[in-house]
Amino acid sequence: MKYRKLSIIALLVLGLCQVSSCTAEQFDYKMARSDGAAQEDTFYRPAPSDATLKNISGNQVRNIILCIGDGMGFNHVALARHNSVGPGKKLHMERLPVAGMMRTYSADDLVTDSAAAGTAMACGIKTNNGMIGMDPDKVPHSSILTLLQKKGWRTGLVATSQISHATPAAFASHVDSRDKQKEIAVQLLNNRVDVLLGGGRKYWSEDLLAEAVTAGYEVIGTRDEMAMLKAGPVIGLFADDGMTTFEPEPSIGEMAKTAIALLSLPGREWFSPKPKFFLMIEGSQIDWAAHANDTDRVIRQTLQFDMAVREAVGFAQRDKHTLVIVTADHETGGLVIETEGINKHKIDPDWEETGHTAADVPVYAFGPGSEHFAGVIDNTEIPKRIAELTGLQEFPIPRKLSHMTGQVSIK
Repeated sequence: MKYRKLSIIALLVLGLCQVSSCTAEQFDYKMARSDGAAQEDTFYRPAPSDATLKNISGNQVRNIILCIGDGMGFNHVALARHNSVGPGKKLHMERLPVAGMMRTYSADDLVTDSAAAGTAMACGIKTNNGMIGMDPDKVPHSSILTLLQKKGWRTGLVATSQISHATPAAFASHVDSRDKQKEIAVQLLNNRVDVLLGGGRKYWSEDLLAEAVTAGYEVIGTRDEMAMLKAGPVIGLFADDGMTTFEPEPSIGEMAKTAIALLSLPGREWFSPKPKFFLMIEGSQIDWAAHANDTDRVIRQTLQFDMAVREAVGFAQRDKHTLVIVTADHETGGLVIETEGINKHKIDPDWEETGHTAADVPVYAFGPGSEHFAGVIDNTEIPKRIAELTGLQEFPIPRKLSHMTGQVSIK
C-alpha cells in the first residue's frame, strides 16, 4: 500500500520522506489552551431534542461501539451538562434509552486504575492495578476485540491519549505493566487492529512503522491526511505523546467519524473479511483534567467525548444493527457539585482529591441488545454480555503469549 508521509516528529522517526521544518512541543494539557472562551464553545453541537431516543431492538448485533470516558463519573456528566445546555436539558449520551451504573474495583484495590479497569472491560476478568490484558498471576486473557477479530470482525481503537496508553492497550495487548508502551505498540501492530487513531508517536520505532507499512497499513500524522483516507487499515499518530485536543489535530469526534466510516465500508477486505466491526473510543483526557482539578478542562473534554458519542449514535440510528455502549473506567477527582454562595443557579464545583475514587460510574446504551446493560453491573460484565450477544461460546478465555514476538494465540 502506498505510504502516506507523516508530519513533524514522525518524519524524523521514519526517515522515509523529506523532513518538515516544524517542531513538536512536548504535550502538557495545562498549556494546551485556546486563546478565548468563545473558541471553546464552537466545537459542541447540542442534541436537537431532550427526548429519550427511540431504541432499536430485535435486530442482530452487527457492530459494537464502546465509548469510554476515562475518569468520567456521574458528576462530570452533570457538570458538563450544566455548563453547556443547562440543567434541564441533556447531553447526547444522556438521551440513550438504557441507563445503569457500574462497579469499578480491581483485584487488588477498591480504587482501580485504567489498566485494571480496561482489562476488566476488554477481557472480562479482574486484575491488579497496572496490569494489562492478564490476570494477577500474569496469565494473559483474550480480549473481546481479539475474539471478534478471529470471527472476522474488523476492529478499531481511538483515543486522545497515546494509542498505547492503558485503556486502548487492554483491548489488544498483554503486559504486566502499563508503562511498557513500546512493547504495547508492537503488540497492537502484531494483533492487526485495523484502525488505530490517537497519540503516542514516540512509542513507535522507525522499524515498527516501516513494518506497519509493509503489512499494508497507511501511516498518517495529520488531520488533512485523515480526511483523505479512502480505506483501511490505518495507523494515525497525531502527537508525539498525548494529543493536545486542539487544532490542527483532529478532534475525537472527527476520529470517531473516520473510524466508523472506514470500518463500515462495504466490499472491502482488510485483515478481517466481513463488514462487521468492534470499535473502542476513549475520551482519555477527562481523567487527566480531573487529576488536575481543572474544572474548565473537564467540561471541555467531556463535551468533546460527547461529540464522539454523537457520531456513534448517529451511525447506529442509520445502521439499525449497531450496539452503542457509553461508560467510564472509573471516577477521578471526587467531584462534588454545589451551588455558589447566594447564587443558587450557578454551579460551584468542589474537588475532594486529585486521584481516582471507588465511586460507581454511569452506563448508557442504545441499539439491539442494549437492554442487557441496564441496572447495576460490574465492569467485567461489559465484555461478557457482548460475548453473549455475538455468539462467543467461551469467555473469558486465557491466551498464550509469545515473549519473542509479542504475538498471542488461543490456547
